[in-house]
Amino acid sequence: MAMDVRSTTRGAAAPLWTSLLLASTMLTAVAAQAQTTPERVGLEEVVVTAQKRSENLQDVPVSIQALGTETLQQLQVSNFNDYVKYLPSVSFQTTSPGFSNVYMRGVASGGDGNHSGPLPSVGIYLDEQPITTIQGALDVHVYDIARVEALAGPQGTLYGASSQAGTIRIITNKPDPTGFKADYDLEVNSVAHGGMGHVEEGFVNLPLSDTVAIRLVGWNEQEAGYIDNAPGTRTYPTSGVTINNANRAKKDYNDVYTKGARAALRIDLNENWTITPTVMGQVQKSDGLFAYDPQVGDLKVTHFYPESSKDRWVQAAMTIEGQISNLDVVYAGSFLKRDVDTNQDYSDYSFFYDTLFGYGAYWLDNAGNPTNPSQYIQGKDRYTKESHEFRISTPDDKKLRFVGGVFYQRQVHRITQRYKIDNLADDLEVPGFDDTLWLTQQRRIDRDTAAFGELSYDITDKLTATAGVRFFKSHNTLKGFYGFGTGYSSGTGVGACFTGETIPTSPCTNLDKGVKENGHTPKVNLTYKIDPDKLVYLTYSKGFRPGGINRRSTLPPYTSDFLTNYEFGWKTSWFENRLRWNGAVYQEDWKGFQFALLGTNGLTEIKNAGQARVRGVESDVTWAVKHGWTITGSAAYTDAKLTKNYCGFIDASGNPETNCSDPQAPSGTALPITPKFKANLTSRYEFTLGDFDAHLQSSYVYQTGSWTDLRIVERGIIGRQKGYMVSDYSAGLGRNDWTVELFIKNAWDKRASLYRYAECAETVCGGQVYTVPNQPRLIGLKFGQKF
Repeated sequence: MAMDVRSTTRGAAAPLWTSLLLASTMLTAVAAQAQTTPERVGLEEVVVTAQKRSENLQDVPVSIQALGTETLQQLQVSNFNDYVKYLPSVSFQTTSPGFSNVYMRGVASGGDGNHSGPLPSVGIYLDEQPITTIQGALDVHVYDIARVEALAGPQGTLYGASSQAGTIRIITNKPDPTGFKADYDLEVNSVAHGGMGHVEEGFVNLPLSDTVAIRLVGWNEQEAGYIDNAPGTRTYPTSGVTINNANRAKKDYNDVYTKGARAALRIDLNENWTITPTVMGQVQKSDGLFAYDPQVGDLKVTHFYPESSKDRWVQAAMTIEGQISNLDVVYAGSFLKRDVDTNQDYSDYSFFYDTLFGYGAYWLDNAGNPTNPSQYIQGKDRYTKESHEFRISTPDDKKLRFVGGVFYQRQVHRITQRYKIDNLADDLEVPGFDDTLWLTQQRRIDRDTAAFGELSYDITDKLTATAGVRFFKSHNTLKGFYGFGTGYSSGTGVGACFTGETIPTSPCTNLDKGVKENGHTPKVNLTYKIDPDKLVYLTYSKGFRPGGINRRSTLPPYTSDFLTNYEFGWKTSWFENRLRWNGAVYQEDWKGFQFALLGTNGLTEIKNAGQARVRGVESDVTWAVKHGWTITGSAAYTDAKLTKNYCGFIDASGNPETNCSDPQAPSGTALPITPKFKANLTSRYEFTLGDFDAHLQSSYVYQTGSWTDLRIVERGIIGRQKGYMVSDYSAGLGRNDWTVELFIKNAWDKRASLYRYAECAETVCGGQVYTVPNQPRLIGLKFGQKF
């Protein structure tokens, strides 16, 4: 993702508007020369399935942004970071590919993403199936994608538990039995301060008969690294041990390799019934760290132990669509298997705990001599997720319409994390795990069952009322082992084990908890069609996120949190559909929201923190200026604040305490992560240049600064993330079935802060703060051919 961190003052917006003016002037000049005959100008219809039906975007009374196939290609979108910057209602925190926490409309408290933390508040879907996992949704390579839909606000009626603040849907192109089609693209690119990368991707749509077709898609990508692991040393004060990274120092060490494929089959059994089975898989291997340490230098760190991740996943899904009488019937089911192996340098934790508390004195070898106290983490995460949905809907052309069904999902997360110190004495180890000071070996299961429905009635030709509700049951369990061996701690870890089922290979069980909840989320909507091209709507809706287990035995479970949304929106087309302007104004009340933080010994603690209110405006505009020239833009203003103190503890009844003399975050504190203002603007001109089809495009993304933590002390240690602006440009030529394109991302090679963090609790490790930057300037050349 390419961004610019320096545009943070009032005057800093000048380069954006100067660039826009220059680009617009150039495009206008080209337009005046190239266009010789007048042609009708208009915008194409955008079809979405946000309400579980295929509908014109302009007829759906929901705040939606949709990026279609052509738009995704034109913006050079290949992954999550690429498309999310064009969705102003969406914000995120990321540490590396595949590990991003997504938020919408400012509904964020910070600290999420831990394996024992809260479920996500934004649902991510691949076609009909949820792909949201505890530590981040799948980072699906974006190629041969029909569209990306972003539904802002609670989608609790139709999408359920992890769609509290919104939903993002990635819709793939389906097999088409009406004709053969194929495409491939080849790309080579260069990253400033880094190396060379390349992309190969292609698909073929092959009809096997009039009623059967198969679609095969494949991709291979290498992203060049740009972070240097600079040579250096570290001396521990207690033991005097000095370590160095001579065997790991390397330039551009954070490269990424991604390979994947998708196979989809469409079988039309008859005029009424279609079956579409799909299998999709991807392997993504990342080396190094995707953050830098400003104390070492720009795009530089000094780390001492292996850092990598290998993310392998495969999803098998099936959709069955048909009709029974006049009812549309859909079954959508999937099974996802995801395996993630990680290595992480954790020597900051070792160094600061040794410096502040003398922890280095505890780490001895078998001879009783001090050993190198550096810690590093080896992690294995094994996910399985199955989901099933059955729904029916009545005909769209009736005054009274219904869509509803039942849903079930079950996600299992098997967690193994070994915190290791080389040459650690046998009696300090967790039994059965060499050199392991701390072990987490647990099985987390999240279950969700629901029944849902929405009923719409056309009161008049212009006024429609919709009411919906989702009844849910959730069941969250966490079982296994966490902690030290008895040689280090006699009362925790192995010392706290009890009789019960043991997770395979773990030494014993000291955690076995579960929590069950049930409830419902309502929705009411009124939509008024002013004329065929304009509508306004009012919505009241609720979203929820299930509660769960705190693994620290002294803490109670945390409960579900609910988000209540009040929204006024509009969908309008003007000037014979040359201008499209949509938007929404909303207020959302977030009650008893879940807040995760690192507590004693780095254990995640989740508490229902209190109350917050979010007020905002979001809008998007598409303008067909003249034949071939289109300008699109979208923006969001988000004001998210606490409405009660966050004291950091609960009362005797388990409710968050808000009356305290020294709150960790007082009422009025801005919620973290989400910028107050985020916007983007794209200008594209397509024209004829001799015998060639040509285009010029410029895109700009801007957002203000944000905090990474809710708590005042901790956010002061980490520091505020500055605002930034990015500029991307492209130019291309095409003829018949081929195209060639030159593009630049982050053209001015600026730094943005996507995330700032310390390796352990800020009050301990805050002396070394890391910044996850945007990708430096990337220059790419792409060749494509269609058949």
